[in-house]
Amino acid sequence: MSGALLGPVEIRELAQLLDIQPTKKLGQNFVIDANTVRRIVKSAGVMAGETVVEVGPGLGSLTLGLLDTGASVVAVEIDKRLATQLPATVSKFQPDSELIVITEDALRITELPNDPTVFVANLPYNVSVPVLLHFLERFPTIDRGLVMVQAEVGQRVAAGPGSKIYGSPSVKAAWYGDFSTAGQVSRQVFWPVPNVDSILVRFNRHEQPGTEAERLSTFELVDAAFQQRRKMLRQALSGVLGGSIGASATLEAAGVAPTARGEELTVADFLAVARARG
Repeated sequence: MSGALLGPVEIRELAQLLDIQPTKKLGQNFVIDANTVRRIVKSAGVMAGETVVEVGPGLGSLTLGLLDTGASVVAVEIDKRLATQLPATVSKFQPDSELIVITEDALRITELPNDPTVFVANLPYNVSVPVLLHFLERFPTIDRGLVMVQAEVGQRVAAGPGSKIYGSPSVKAAWYGDFSTAGQVSRQVFWPVPNVDSILVRFNRHEQPGTEAERLSTFELVDAAFQQRRKMLRQALSGVLGGSIGASATLEAAGVAPTARGEELTVADFLAVARARG
């Protein structure tokens, strides 16, 4: 990277200029360490000419790092003050870069310009999984990405069957792609310093295993299974599969033991149950 990036001094000056106190409500923890930005961009494998979508750019630390690769960035920012300032910051530190700012709630976005292929974000802790799943569902041109999330959440998303932390986010993420953790991030690179650890999670999209109707049916089963994760599936799914007898019959038809628990099933297993359900 050759362009200028933001450090602690620039971040605090920008926050003072905008009269911004980072809020827990919006999950605002700004990255103040340029080396962490470089690490994220390198881990994401962003290349010149690509279009990256970034959610929650904040004061622009990561945005500048992404633009420095020669990629263009579509930034989605809910805070109007931050969204208004971002182009000015980019113009100062990375002139001649291609940036589009969308002032909107990320969970309400239904269209994006330039068909981004990469998703890179420091996601707010309180909405990280819903935002990630929303963008994977809505924008099939996104074929890979890297997100920084709360460590506990990231480990859960990347977990495989049989793990105690494997759950609904793990299965739903696996519908869209292959997820893996890509290293922890120190609390000290943020301002303000959060009271949780952060982790990088990398993903590569694969072909979806079923239709949209099958996805909805599968996700309903996943939610039911993990709402009562300690129970056998014939009990946990009885509410959506016509009682325990109906659930047992459907599970057996799908080749899944009625006595199994949700944490033992892959996304393919849940899809098989959805198909057996009809």
